[in-house]
Amino acid sequence: MDRQSRIVILTGAGISAESGVPTFRGPDGLWEGHRVEDVATPEAFARNPALVQAFYDARRARLADVAPNAAHIALGRLDSAWPGELLIVTQNVDDLHERGGALRLVHMHGELLSAWCTACDTRHRWQGPLGSFPPCPACGAPQLRPDIVWFGEMPYAMNRILRSLARCDLFVAIGTSGQVYPAAGFVETAREAGARTLELNLDPSAMSARFHESRLGRAGTLVPALVDELLA
Repeated sequence: MDRQSRIVILTGAGISAESGVPTFRGPDGLWEGHRVEDVATPEAFARNPALVQAFYDARRARLADVAPNAAHIALGRLDSAWPGELLIVTQNVDDLHERGGALRLVHMHGELLSAWCTACDTRHRWQGPLGSFPPCPACGAPQLRPDIVWFGEMPYAMNRILRSLARCDLFVAIGTSGQVYPAAGFVETAREAGARTLELNLDPSAMSARFHESRLGRAGTLVPALVDELLA
């Protein structure tokens, strides 16, 4: 790759799983013992806000027990050293990319360490629990919710993401299942723009056949090797 090449990197649950972050959906289809419909939709929050807050409070508290792995750190190194355009788009809601050093980063599905006030539409960095329904720091209303994109809601920064995909030279997907849209369709958008496409995954994803190249293995091994190639 030319050092002025434009790169878009998509990361999914697989990159954080190596740090010990559990994926939302387990093999039984449940999200840590709960149905998706009970903890990850606007309707669930309207129906039982205490349950939804407790679910995300527990996941937020767990972030203190995990650390970025070699893949996160390698992407942080790429971010600091790559002179061309770079956008890291993550489906993950943890903060491991930030702790790994990434700055050119978009959380398309929101962040655990952010709270959204639905009364005044402000967002606030948040590390403590929301289950006690604390007042919004901006307006005082007790209407803070997890700043997470739930099913039925629009992912964040889609215009920025699609603009970057439409002009990128290389698209890389790391640790994704290829089953969650719109992210699963990013490889097609990148290919239509003429980009090379590369998948790094522990196992083949549902979209593996659409990539020019797939490399199978642990993200903690494959991502540092890729970054070394790009920066060589």
